[in-house]
Amino acid sequence: MKHFAPYLTLFLLFAGCSKEPHVTFSNMPHTHLIKSDFSELPNWSQEDYVNALESFVRSCNTAKTREIYADLCIKASDAVDAEIFLTTHFSPYKINSLNDSQDGLLTGYYEPQIKGSLTKKEPYVYPVYATPKDLLVVDLSEQYPELKGYRLRGRMVGNRVVPYYDREDANITPLESEILCYTDSKIDLFFLEVQGSGRVTLDDGSTIFVGYDNQNGHRYSSIGKYLVSIGEIALEDVSLQSIKAWLEKNPSRIDEVLNYNKSMVFFRQKAKPASGSLGVVLTPKRSIAVDRRYIPLGSMLYLSAKTEAVDFNHVVMAEDTGGAIKGSVRADIFMGYGEEAKKIAGELKAPLKLWILLPKESS
Repeated sequence: MKHFAPYLTLFLLFAGCSKEPHVTFSNMPHTHLIKSDFSELPNWSQEDYVNALESFVRSCNTAKTREIYADLCIKASDAVDAEIFLTTHFSPYKINSLNDSQDGLLTGYYEPQIKGSLTKKEPYVYPVYATPKDLLVVDLSEQYPELKGYRLRGRMVGNRVVPYYDREDANITPLESEILCYTDSKIDLFFLEVQGSGRVTLDDGSTIFVGYDNQNGHRYSSIGKYLVSIGEIALEDVSLQSIKAWLEKNPSRIDEVLNYNKSMVFFRQKAKPASGSLGVVLTPKRSIAVDRRYIPLGSMLYLSAKTEAVDFNHVVMAEDTGGAIKGSVRADIFMGYGEEAKKIAGELKAPLKLWILLPKESS
């Protein structure tokens, strides 16, 4: 029987009236795939194959990518023709949502820059917290294998584990945490948490990099959806820019809106610019955040998304995750650093088609 990389076991599922069999793999049991071909990838002929292969090679520096692609990581470094290497050694599989809808959602994120100080002084009064010492992270997968990938977070009160402080609590309760720095804007700090990493320009002119380290265990809730639900912003107008503009115009309601998202991110100082959950420095337009319940970190994918403002057809690497990224046909594409990246990322909401590129079948 033909097979893929050792840890990928293939199953065929004929679902209902679907003309094509769904393909699933043992490490992606909830992901419905349909065998495809490179000729079916939109604008594949216009791809920058060299750049695409370079992004794959960079990701091969991680154990997770090597686990999926094995010796292809070694062979890729010596490839003479990038296009031939990709089409010879990989097979595309279209990712379908559970209801067979072919379109998902692509959003964007970027590396923000905020102002800060290592000491608390006006106007730098909002703390950028490291992971608190009293935050418990409980992995239940050893006892409950079906919960693999899920972790319980909380704190001890007596002999009981209770939920950790939410965002509102943290504003009034000093956390048992190192403070990496202080920033001058509660709004900018919130969006730093949403993006997951960024640069802090200190008052002495130097810059430090901070990135996601942990989370308080509360579910992420979109403040954009909240503003829509209370009639403050129209659904079609929701973007990072419109949300920030509303908050700046309504300073007395900032806490009300931000506290709607009980989730809170804790950071660590990093030696390099934005890097994702995979641990590699993110590459603009080549790195995406995915829901790891459906797409393994380290995977190579092809995405296609088009609006009046953007037209993306690229090989990308699954190198990050995010609290708002839920579902199989769902991705957040990293746009880079600077005002242009911020503008595109903040406004990007596009129908998405997604393929995963896996090692080609071998006898």
